[in-house]
Amino acid sequence: MADPRLSKQSAFSVGSSATANRQSSPAAILSRHMLAADPPDHTRLRRLVSAAFTARRMESLRPRIEEITRDLLDAIDGRDEADLIDTFAFPLPIQVICELLGVPAADRDDFRAWSNVIVAGSQSGDRLEPAIRAMVGYILALIAERRATPGPDLLSGLIQVRDEQDRLTEEELSSMVFLLLIAGHETTVNLIGNGTYLLLRDRPRWKRLRAEPSLLPTAIEEFLRYEGPVETSTFRVATEDLEIGGVTVRAGDPVVVVLLSANRDGDRFPDADELRLDRTQNPHLAFGHGIHYCLGAPLARLEAQIAFTQLMARHPGLRLAVEPEALRWRPGLLLRGLHELPVLL
Repeated sequence: MADPRLSKQSAFSVGSSATANRQSSPAAILSRHMLAADPPDHTRLRRLVSAAFTARRMESLRPRIEEITRDLLDAIDGRDEADLIDTFAFPLPIQVICELLGVPAADRDDFRAWSNVIVAGSQSGDRLEPAIRAMVGYILALIAERRATPGPDLLSGLIQVRDEQDRLTEEELSSMVFLLLIAGHETTVNLIGNGTYLLLRDRPRWKRLRAEPSLLPTAIEEFLRYEGPVETSTFRVATEDLEIGGVTVRAGDPVVVVLLSANRDGDRFPDADELRLDRTQNPHLAFGHGIHYCLGAPLARLEAQIAFTQLMARHPGLRLAVEPEALRWRPGLLLRGLHELPVLL
């Protein structure tokens, strides 16, 4: 994943036909962010947002994340049953990233609908391109609004960089917002949902983690390894002939890493198919590797720690409302997450 002979920019390149209306082109909006760039463009783009996602900056968000988490759990108090994805795992990270970027609360349901279609990719069929176009239109309108009325949010800061220092093109700005909105919540939704599912599927794990809360940081890393929120890496393209794991890859061939398989590699992880809450040596690839390592990893870990801490404290008797086999997993090759997680409170 860190091999310079595998190019992101080649994999996401936009053909010359995308010229007239490039800002609203789905191809353009998906191909001008840092995840689709090689150095030096990647270095420049990542530097522009990295200061907003440092571990120290993320820790400063703890009080607000704790407040949002309490409010979400308050909202399901008194119920006998709830869908933990719909009521908790989704709204927590989406509210955090939207507040960070300055997305109005009233628009978040629309954003959720578009996001669900987009992350399913080709599985969404004819709904995919309209969803991308709708989200692109929304992002462009939001940028125009923030340009006219700046705020203390990250989007206003990125616009200032674009307008005053000309270090971001308009396409790069739109694509960066798209990436931050999608990547800023989808993986955390799945981390919280998948982790809760793993704990409730085997109740002794839930009881142990409640009895030994000091295990939570290592448990979260084990959730990321064992049932990670991302199934595969994004595409890379070989820029020359090379060999990977004894397989010849020709120049121009696309390459995808199956992260879930890598994270179950028995040569790398002892008892790889066993979920161990106290696993300390855990060099998983859930957040990627190399220069494209997930910028939002500190935020995802913080949200998960707060979510699990409060969920276990508020609902010690939490149980699955259905058999594990009845749960539905979202379609697509990129992300690994549940449609819903019905629980008994």
